[in-house]
Amino acid sequence: MASGKRKEMALLAARAGRYREYAPPPTLRRHFSRLWSHALHNGPPAMVAIVPDGYCDLLWIDGRLVVAGPDRTAAFPVIQPGATVIGARFAPGAAAPWLKTPLSALVGCSVPLADIGRKDTAEFEARLADCPDPSAAMALFGHLLEGTARDAEEPARDAAMIFAAAGRRPASGLLDRLGMSERQLRRRCHHHFGYGAKTLERIRRFQRFLDLCRKSGTMPLARLALEAGFADQSHMTREVGELSTLTPAVIFDQLGMRKRGD
Repeated sequence: MASGKRKEMALLAARAGRYREYAPPPTLRRHFSRLWSHALHNGPPAMVAIVPDGYCDLLWIDGRLVVAGPDRTAAFPVIQPGATVIGARFAPGAAAPWLKTPLSALVGCSVPLADIGRKDTAEFEARLADCPDPSAAMALFGHLLEGTARDAEEPARDAAMIFAAAGRRPASGLLDRLGMSERQLRRRCHHHFGYGAKTLERIRRFQRFLDLCRKSGTMPLARLALEAGFADQSHMTREVGELSTLTPAVIFDQLGMRKRGD
């Protein structure tokens, strides 16, 4: 499907049903930044755009545990209407040691957890499949993660520092702020985020734009661009289009609708 058609029809994932985030329990906070659930609306299938955020997630979907690797651009998965997806978003620096896999191998991919070599996957999937409803599955999902967290390798602290620095304004000067060589920074970024520092900075700036859209009310797009850290509105339009296939105006309208509770 042409990108122009996607711009007209695609819904941001948060608009395609009821999306909820939950703070993880203390035993999981080193490894996961959020637990979440996403119940899609019943009715005709919608084209759902899952936009890049710099994270990697573990999902319970269609009876399987799946690792959703980091994305460079929007993904358009086929999800059945009425389905509920349960997820855990890895904290920066936690996914690669937990999965024992560099995230550069998972960019743009959804991979069954069993294929990555977790020996307990079949048992976890069987227990989750026996849950009577999504609420019970969500509770068990968190409980199972708590059990595995006891033996999980510690997250990489330098990756968390890189992620935080990439999200600050101005985005330039990462090397000076982190005290790393360019080669070290490139290697650590590819291992823990799947791509280089410049791509991570672009994605974190895009996420600042999304946050502003949720909070800004009637702020003009030109002001949004500057507040988010783009050079100007045309820079924002180009970057947002490349990362999401949507225009800033479409995203602003969708997140505004969400804020009003439509």
